[in-house]
Amino acid sequence: MWRFGEDALEETKRYAAIARRISSLVLQMEAPSEIVAELAAVLERAEAELARRAPADPRPRVGDASDSDGRVYLDHSRDIGAYNPAFPVYAVEVDGSRASGSVAFPVLYEGPPGLVHGGFLSVFFDQVIQHHNCALDQTGKTTRLDVRYLAPTPLLRELRFEIERRVEERRIESTARLYDGEVLCAEATMRAVASVQTALPPVSPRRK
Repeated sequence: MWRFGEDALEETKRYAAIARRISSLVLQMEAPSEIVAELAAVLERAEAELARRAPADPRPRVGDASDSDGRVYLDHSRDIGAYNPAFPVYAVEVDGSRASGSVAFPVLYEGPPGLVHGGFLSVFFDQVIQHHNCALDQTGKTTRLDVRYLAPTPLLRELRFEIERRVEERRIESTARLYDGEVLCAEATMRAVASVQTALPPVSPRRK
């Protein structure tokens, strides 16, 4: 299975899930909360300690920097939301040139009242389309992503999506659609350059 970079640590995945839930809850507070204040203080202490342990160079150890003192690069080919709370979590099934799945956006991704911010929908489409490409062992270096917003996309509701892709020589064109029931909320078309894994730059493995 296609990989480009290291898998995230289990504690990182656990943190991402908690951070996503906590952030959504904090955004819902009606009044000042001592719990939120305590949480912020704990996180500030953790930030200082983590900063001492993190690599001094924040650049990833990829390509010409693979032997540097930079940070480990985590695999972005699929399921980024499992370790990074800035990305949505989804379920997907790949069936050759087609893929389908579901996603529910928490309050963390709100734009207009009760609705998903359009920028997060673009991130979502980019993420699931590239997951589809990588699941078929092809990178999909994006050259263009066009998103059409057709109906408001609700938060906190299970939505379904479908993807279709076509390949001509080294060009991939994918179309993805996101539905709330039978209502088409948004549609994206991505064009990408296909390449094989051997063409990717070297990535430094995680260091002990």
